Amino acid sequence: MTEDEVWQRLTSVFRDVFEDDEITLTPETTAEDIEDWDSLTNIQLLIAIEKAFSGLEFSTGEVANLQNVGDLVSAITKRVTA
Repeated sequence: MTEDEVWQRLTSVFRDVFEDDEITLTPETTAEDIEDWDSLTNIQLLIAIEKAFSGLEFSTGEVANLQNVGDLVSAITKRVTA
């Protein structure tokens, strides 16, 4: 899977979880940029991401170190292209 494919799939997940087809992700996107992205939605988002990427699992430590969507894409890309 290419990084572009990761971005496309991740955008789809975000749009589904937040029920907003207008969401456009950038590497700098954070929870501050998306209305309704709170701690509960963050858990729902991570579960949806793990399912969308064939059972990918993140540890609590990994999640705590993610600063933005760019970091998330990097973490996913490393795993799905390894």
